[in-house]
Amino acid sequence: MKAPLGPTTKASHGIPLTPVPLAAAVRGAVALAVPLLVGLWTGAVVPAVIAGIGALWGVSQDGSDPYRLRVRRLGGMGVSAAAGLLAGELALRSGHPAAVTGCLVASALLAGSVSLRGRLASVCGMHLLLGVTIGSGIPVPGPWWRAPLALLAGVGLVIVMSAAPWLWRRYGIERAAVLAVYRAASQALSAAGSPAAQDARRRLTAALDQAHQVMGRHLTRPARPHPELAALRRAFHTGVRLGEVASALVWEGRPLPRHVTDVPLRMAARLLPRRGGPAAAGELRDARAGRAREDAVPDSPGVRALAELAADTRRGRPDEPAVRLPTVEWHGRAAQVRYTVLLAVCVLVAQLCAEALHEPRGYWLPMTVAFVYKPDFGPLVRRALHRCAGTVAGVAAIGAVTLLTTDSYVLIGAVAAFGALMAVGVRHHYALATTGLTAIVLVLVDLLGDHRALYTARILDTALAAGIVLVAHFALWPRSAAQRATALTEAALAAAHRYRDLAPGAAPAQRHALRRTAYHRLAEARRAAAYAHGEPGRPGRALPDWEDTIASAERLCDAVSAHSLGAVPPAAARPVPRGAGVCAVGG
Repeated sequence: MKAPLGPTTKASHGIPLTPVPLAAAVRGAVALAVPLLVGLWTGAVVPAVIAGIGALWGVSQDGSDPYRLRVRRLGGMGVSAAAGLLAGELALRSGHPAAVTGCLVASALLAGSVSLRGRLASVCGMHLLLGVTIGSGIPVPGPWWRAPLALLAGVGLVIVMSAAPWLWRRYGIERAAVLAVYRAASQALSAAGSPAAQDARRRLTAALDQAHQVMGRHLTRPARPHPELAALRRAFHTGVRLGEVASALVWEGRPLPRHVTDVPLRMAARLLPRRGGPAAAGELRDARAGRAREDAVPDSPGVRALAELAADTRRGRPDEPAVRLPTVEWHGRAAQVRYTVLLAVCVLVAQLCAEALHEPRGYWLPMTVAFVYKPDFGPLVRRALHRCAGTVAGVAAIGAVTLLTTDSYVLIGAVAAFGALMAVGVRHHYALATTGLTAIVLVLVDLLGDHRALYTARILDTALAAGIVLVAHFALWPRSAAQRATALTEAALAAAHRYRDLAPGAAPAQRHALRRTAYHRLAEARRAAAYAHGEPGRPGRALPDWEDTIASAERLCDAVSAHSLGAVPPAAARPVPRGAGVCAVGG
């Protein structure tokens, strides 16, 4: 869950929405309904509900990335959540309230210490804390080992359903990511000479970053004698070269005719023909027509480079750049320590409030803290507001259902529908995902035999927990987002200058690696700047102008790319002053 929810949705960061993930929605509905139906038919309702919680968390982490990464993430999440559930359950069974509080604080310290070390570690840390909150807040009858096993069974069901397509489309995800590079390159060429050119070039960078991450494991290991994988590797490396050519053509700033902007699509048709045989007859005709027309286009160094690259797709293997994208830690050791302490303090305050307010608060307050306080998943204020809005909507939705009927089968049907909604929300909007999650949790609690009127209490508890997180964070660490944006902008500037300084004398493969690193870091810096602007600033204190600095560095990289292809004299690639527009942001 990232609430128990998965990664922050793309829509919350201003990235265009992707198509509705129908397959994920179906998986979410089935994974949540099946355990509950089995429990209802066999009479083992409590283990079924715990398995449903595991499926709920699994659905929240079910993504569209390569199958191996999905299995790693879901497996790590399941093991962490089961371990947390066991620890919380043992603390609750001890009968000492202090044991529950101590277990929650200890798990928060552990979760916080690993959460800023990468996406997988963050997911595992959060679900460790979620497992402890559920285990210590919901009494589960039966032997101590049954609940963790039931939770793992629910996660396992999601793993099987999510990874099953690997059997019939093993490299389908990689293929889609690489093809997206060629489509983005065609769109960037179509936008050349227009005000939308830079935005189109940034979308090409984003597509290359995504393809690089998806293909990463295949690029770092020795080539296997699998024809589809070999074709994907070649297409990806050609796409990296295409990114340089597209940047140069965008920099040249001239509108390009249709038969030039379609060259990337014809290259993709040659490098990655449709499955089941060669490219379709229409694609082959377009490719031949394109080759016949390439000689008639207006001459420029960028167009000549594009023609040369298109010709290379019909012959030898292109130069292969270095294959590892750089990674940047969220902030470093000091930030990890500060976040760890703040998370533990927030969990402790939430648990003390729960004890003071008595039931039906229980686990809901610390659980909401675990959901909301994820500064590596997006701006905290937006996340907290979406959490509160989603909780209100989820309570209203399930309240409407229960007003009509309390039949168990109807409620399980509602869980399936909200599971599908949550699977869509995880990819599109955090509030939508929280809506589905809240409704599902309230049904699960009801199936456990707790029939109290919890709706108003859950809304108030969510608002209280979100308030605890926001007050603690912005009182004790108000400039965390600005610090990260400044650090990533400085790193991006360094990468851009390194590309400018080393590209003229570098071999093609090294030049492509330098260029990919520079643009990747610039994209990271731009996202961090958008994140920082999404958080409230201190009154009277202006934020640095990161965007202007990043845009200047992008223009520098475009000029270097153009010069590398002979499009401009060296003097045209003017340097960006180091640190331009980036003020130091104090601790």
